[in-house]
Amino acid sequence: MDIAQQLPALVIVLPMLAAPLCVLIRHSALCWALSVFTSLLTFLSAFGLFNQVRADGVIRYAIGGWAAPTGIEYYVDMANASMLLLVSFISLIVLLYAYESVKKSVVKAKHYLFYAAWMLCLTGLLGITITGDAFNVFVFLEISSLSMYMLIAFGSNRRALTASFRYLIMGSIGASFILIGIGFLYAATGTLNMADMAGRIPDAEAQRAVLVAFSFLTIGLMIKSAVFPLHGWLANAYQYAPVAVTAFLAGTATKVSLYVLLRFFFSIFGTEYSFGYMLLNVVLLPAAIVSFILLSLVAIFQSDLKRMLAYSSVAQVGYIVAAFCLATEQGLTAGIVHIFNHGIIKTALFMSVGCMLFRLGHTHRNSLDNLISTMPFTVVAFIISGLGLIGVPLTVGFVSKFTLIGAAMEKGWWLVGALVLLSSLFAVIYIGRVIEIMLFRKVRVNEPAPVGMKEAPLSMLVPMYALIGVSIWFGVFGTTTLSVAREAALVLLGGYQ
Repeated sequence: MDIAQQLPALVIVLPMLAAPLCVLIRHSALCWALSVFTSLLTFLSAFGLFNQVRADGVIRYAIGGWAAPTGIEYYVDMANASMLLLVSFISLIVLLYAYESVKKSVVKAKHYLFYAAWMLCLTGLLGITITGDAFNVFVFLEISSLSMYMLIAFGSNRRALTASFRYLIMGSIGASFILIGIGFLYAATGTLNMADMAGRIPDAEAQRAVLVAFSFLTIGLMIKSAVFPLHGWLANAYQYAPVAVTAFLAGTATKVSLYVLLRFFFSIFGTEYSFGYMLLNVVLLPAAIVSFILLSLVAIFQSDLKRMLAYSSVAQVGYIVAAFCLATEQGLTAGIVHIFNHGIIKTALFMSVGCMLFRLGHTHRNSLDNLISTMPFTVVAFIISGLGLIGVPLTVGFVSKFTLIGAAMEKGWWLVGALVLLSSLFAVIYIGRVIEIMLFRKVRVNEPAPVGMKEAPLSMLVPMYALIGVSIWFGVFGTTTLSVAREAALVLLGGYQ
């Protein structure tokens, strides 16, 4: 058997098998090692798929040998091959980083459950991305969501339970809307295979059912992607979850939901239907603009770094959605490349904040006076990642925002381009204020000397700097990610093959 032909199945099977193994092993260090090893194998499988797709084109893998549309099919093109690579890479990096952090923030007796939930979450996120079956999207969505609720609830603060419950309520509503939308699509087309569905929608007799499905899917995916004003679950979930979980979710969960939004509205419904007939941009564009302006302003007034970055994440989702609303090759390229770049940037930022939390026991901005003197590597990591979030030249954030502004100008949406620049100035304020405190503000005399002020463990710093190295590389050589994003955009605009 050629292992290369089984890579689509291995990407899902490996983490799915690792989850029950963690429950059976029940040893903290062994469960962590198994999770890291599984993530490494998953990443290598995703990398192999990515190379196969670039060389040979679309991969269609029939589960159990049952051909589509009768059986379930895994469908891999440049769009989801790139997402598989991003999700598996971030899982690997954050797991390498997580060992010491989890030891300190999660009760040892629950470590095996923590890593089992992580593997299930990874399984769900990868499954959502690779499947070519619409109902399977919902199934994997529930797998990832249920494990996310569990991961968030592992937070040491009691409010983590409240945050998890709130996310459960919002997530359940979003998932229900998505399931109803998929049900109406099945009623209209008679198939759940996404490629087959895309071909049948234009000629479907029940166009009213297609319209209802479109509406339900729009709301459901807005909730899951944390698009304003349906983002209420995100801030508390990010703030009170263990910091390793926050870093993982920030780089993957909303990004996968945005990918599903892309897949449905560009490949299944089609660009002309979604943005021409249905005028989806009339709904999404105002929400996106308000998101990256208003939530950037909200981030300025946050004193807790995790909460500040959480609101910043909603603002960055606004950039991505605004790029999608352009419904052009250049706009879609900008949105896709920002999914990748923001995933890397925000994960690195939360990892640096996690290092501060590990030593200081808190992430309050106003108590980080002159932190550079005691935690220089952590502070430098925060600065480099923060500059990427702002969009300074030679960073990955600049590549994304420059492409987005260029796409807006190309379509004549000058105001959108100007507002993107304005919101970037807000990012200068909330990131710059933290940097100023950590670099220049002297420790106040009337405050007691902080305890435990030393650099984070090497096991946390090395993975963090590996991720920062990747972000610097893609910032300097921006054409690498742009070329992949452009290929993915062309695939999505062209629909299923």
